[in-house]
Amino acid sequence: MITFDKLLVGGVWTAPASSDVLSVRSPHDQSLVGVVPEASVADVDRAVAAARAAFDHGPWPRMAPEERRRVVARFNELHSARADELAALITSENGSAIWFTGMLQRNLKDFNNDFIDIAAGFDWETELPGEGGRRTVVRRAPVGVVAAVIPWNAPHQSALVKMVPALLAGCTVILKPSPETAVDGLRLAELLAEAGFPEGVVSVLPADREVSEYLIAHPGVDKIAFTGSTAAGRRIAAVAGGQFKRVSLELGGKSAAIVLPDADVARAATALKGLSLGNNGEACIAQTRILAPRSRYDEVVDAIAAMMRDVTVGDPLDPVTWIGPMVRQAQQQRVRSYIEAGIAEGARLVLGGPDAPDTPGLEKGFYVRPTLFADVTNSMKIAQEEIFGPVLAVIPFDTEDEAVAIANDSPYGLAGGVWTADPEHGLEVARRIRTGTFSVNGASRDMRTPFGGFKASGIGREYGAAGLSAYTEYQSIGM
Repeated sequence: MITFDKLLVGGVWTAPASSDVLSVRSPHDQSLVGVVPEASVADVDRAVAAARAAFDHGPWPRMAPEERRRVVARFNELHSARADELAALITSENGSAIWFTGMLQRNLKDFNNDFIDIAAGFDWETELPGEGGRRTVVRRAPVGVVAAVIPWNAPHQSALVKMVPALLAGCTVILKPSPETAVDGLRLAELLAEAGFPEGVVSVLPADREVSEYLIAHPGVDKIAFTGSTAAGRRIAAVAGGQFKRVSLELGGKSAAIVLPDADVARAATALKGLSLGNNGEACIAQTRILAPRSRYDEVVDAIAAMMRDVTVGDPLDPVTWIGPMVRQAQQQRVRSYIEAGIAEGARLVLGGPDAPDTPGLEKGFYVRPTLFADVTNSMKIAQEEIFGPVLAVIPFDTEDEAVAIANDSPYGLAGGVWTADPEHGLEVARRIRTGTFSVNGASRDMRTPFGGFKASGIGREYGAAGLSAYTEYQSIGM
């Protein structure tokens, strides 16, 4: 068991203002993973004051970009050296299978290096000549104090895609980890403290919803960077709008995978194991609506069912496990309620169901059966709402135009994909879909490119130059 008794406030380990703690238990067997202090509003006040002072008067925003790059690179080396250890800790906290957390933690070194490289060539300051000897200096100024509020499903990725560009831009940052992954949040704090950021630049405050709302509404915060549910995003957008805070929101999704009549169905089904069921299905980008042509509908359903029957559900620390437990009991119950709703609405249950798996050793965990529905209409609850679990729905279509219309008939617009023998035609289809990211035949996205959503899937973009720009303000100076 891991125990912390202090919080990182302005880069300094500080006794919390209250005696409240967060006890993090494994969703696999309820064993105690760790105990950490729960931040209070008083801790938020201290962290914001430190961040405000560091931004308004400290050296960090005034350093040359190259100096900031060196400190962030030092942090990246420290963090990447502990990738496997951190992956195991996160798996113990949130139930994500170790294959997923291990892959993600190891990849973060390259993700962070991409930001560091982009910062090296960024247009921090340019000069435009004008008539009569006049000139204008256009500079990118840091946006200010950033509150980064993250979820539990990929905590370090969610944290660093906000913190790294914000820090490179010269901002000061307060990270608010989720209670479910509070222990790894303070492990991350240890590395931030070791990296050598100036006093006041970084704080890490694990807390629940009430303290999160206080941080978001704090008048000393200039920008909110949030990943989480669309419902929470609406609340944050309302608060930010009232205070003219800058905001980035990466929210929910209900992404469609369009299988065209000429597609390699076996290849598509194999790839959807990761695209639809990765991270236990607790992923905003999961392609959970499978759109299949009526001419090959049964073939698509059978191929996906065969793939799902071979998926191993079990102890998330076991390397053979593909799907672990849901993060908490409430999420397990939520997923089961959607499965029951699908049955009640008349969808055909191909495999799975609302009952817990009967595998020995999983009795204490928050497990659900991977579930596949066929004969789904896009108006059904299981097709319109984000379930955040391993539940897939296969929806039939007759024409390509109908498939595009179904894919776009969603309040969300985060991700998706198309499967076809003609990649160029797949690109044509992609251009018709209202979604922030899209793949043709399962191609992976270059992580230096913008990521974010249309519609209720969010505001703004992360990753790449766009992700760095999100933490700057333009300033034009005439001379």
